[in-house]
Amino acid sequence: MTPELTILTLAALLQCLQFCAYSIMANRQVSRRIALGPRDEPVLLTGVAGRLKRAMENHFEGLALFTIACIVVTLGGQSTTLTQICAWIYLGARIAYVPAYAFGLSPWRSVIWAAGFFATLIMLIAALT
Repeated sequence: MTPELTILTLAALLQCLQFCAYSIMANRQVSRRIALGPRDEPVLLTGVAGRLKRAMENHFEGLALFTIACIVVTLGGQSTTLTQICAWIYLGARIAYVPAYAFGLSPWRSVIWAAGFFATLIMLIAALT
């Protein structure tokens, strides 16, 4: 397995951890009836629970592009030191993004997001060369 695929797997595990953190905080905020119910009406989460939900959703979006980058690099035989460093940067940025978002660290949340996005972009461009 290429380092990029290993890091992709770690990023997926991070997504699982984010889901657990969000679920725990959300369940603390809403009643058991709402948590176990069909949620036909949207539930508005506030504070840390709401921010953890948005951070998790943002990671789903970023993970889609990162997955493409990892697959293209791997299947194209384009794994290099650069793509491996970019993959680690992406993972590090996603790890840092969770507390930055949860605690409302502005503008650092956006700077961290940009690091992960541009690392993914560089991987995609590197796969074409």
